[in-house]
Amino acid sequence: MAKTYRTHEEATVEMFCKDPALAADYLNAVLEDGDETDLMLALRALSKAFGGVQEVARQADVNAHTLYRTLSEKGNPELKTLSAILKAMGMRLAIQPLNIHSQRHAHA
Repeated sequence: MAKTYRTHEEATVEMFCKDPALAADYLNAVLEDGDETDLMLALRALSKAFGGVQEVARQADVNAHTLYRTLSEKGNPELKTLSAILKAMGMRLAIQPLNIHSQRHAHA
């Protein structure tokens, strides 16, 4: 019997696959509101949209077992590894001024 429904997770993964900008917005929201643990868990969930942890690990040239550990609640990747993971997902790290800081310069 064919499956006639999708889980919320399956629908979300499909949305991220079709719209990498949405995936980037999701990670930015996690960074804004969460901590490092939230980011690692979000990256692990997001990896499903990019072929799964095994595929992301292959593209990032990282051991899959290491990547599973990195993207856990206790994960603490090196900047090099985080950059490679993001690159495998078609994204990169970027630095932006905080809104408070940019408002100060606007009034100066």
